[in-house]
Amino acid sequence: MTVKLPALPFAAHRRDLAALEGRARRRSLAPRAGDDFASNDYLGLAGSARLRTAVADALDRGVAIGAGGSRLLRGNDPEHEALEAEAAAFFGAESALYFSSGFSANATLLATLPQRGDLIVHDALIHASAHDGMALARAPSMAAGHNDVQGFADAIAAWRAGSGTGTPWIVVESLYSMDGDRAPLTALAQVADRHDAVLVVDEAHATGVFGAGGRGLSGDGARPANLITLHTCGKALGCEGALVCGPRVMTDFLVNRGRGFIFSTAPSPLMAAAVREALRMLTDEPERRAALADRIAVAGRLLSPHGAPATGSQIVPLILGEDARTMQVASALQAAGLDVRGIRPPTVPAGTARLRISLTLNVDTAAIERLAATLEDVLR
Repeated sequence: MTVKLPALPFAAHRRDLAALEGRARRRSLAPRAGDDFASNDYLGLAGSARLRTAVADALDRGVAIGAGGSRLLRGNDPEHEALEAEAAAFFGAESALYFSSGFSANATLLATLPQRGDLIVHDALIHASAHDGMALARAPSMAAGHNDVQGFADAIAAWRAGSGTGTPWIVVESLYSMDGDRAPLTALAQVADRHDAVLVVDEAHATGVFGAGGRGLSGDGARPANLITLHTCGKALGCEGALVCGPRVMTDFLVNRGRGFIFSTAPSPLMAAAVREALRMLTDEPERRAALADRIAVAGRLLSPHGAPATGSQIVPLILGEDARTMQVASALQAAGLDVRGIRPPTVPAGTARLRISLTLNVDTAAIERLAATLEDVLR
């Protein structure tokens, strides 16, 4: 009798990594180097003197570095509560809840709030964190075409016609992280109103950059009761964590039922203090948004001749299609001192591997000019 020996430990993992290598999709960590065309530090706050001073002042007044436990145990710090009160006022919401990351906030929100009998309809290009949350949700989910307002409406109407009686949830990003385009939020809000739906808007890449005072693309005008917004703090705000803003019943329910909130050590109180200062900086230093708008205009003019569309946002994709070629071009740019990263499937759809050019206040217009000139040489 032949005994089949078990496979060596991690044999399947090695095969998977080798397969990724063969398809030019194996990832590895790389150090920071060169001009910053890769980060989400859009307003240059992460290294700002004012945030450093705010953190030092918080330490001096005794703010703790670690929370020491979950918020429902001893981890609830006055800095968390102060941030949530200030954030709710800033974003015009009834309440806000602070999470340790945008991924955790998105996943917890969608795993918790939609109930049995509801339906989640999400944009086809929604973030991976939303997919992870929907995989744990009690309600079924389905995709609508990217920015296809009628597709959302049709999906909900078909569900209602098939005896759907619960609440529809419309889940979108306001500014898409890999394409730099905006969601048609006004039209989607109208769909939500017609169908008694909740509109969930991930403002990750718009917070701090767009909207009145940097409040995001859903922040202009009166805030409806069926709107939930998510504002990450680790991008334009230069800090860490995320704020979910909406009706108080929503935050109360997450505190009681959101496993990603209940069973997680609370975010650093020191970071909460930093986010409070970052929100004040949005009000006090509007010139940062103006300076970023100038860089966006320069990039639109200089990069569009090379195939990178003028998106009108700080995110500029240059779609090259092939995974290997994308990484070769990215490597050539990095060798020239320009930190541009290649993005491959499954982060983006198959056949759309791209350079994701991110515009921040960490580069000046001269660096954008160097990028355009180098791109011309490399692509040739």
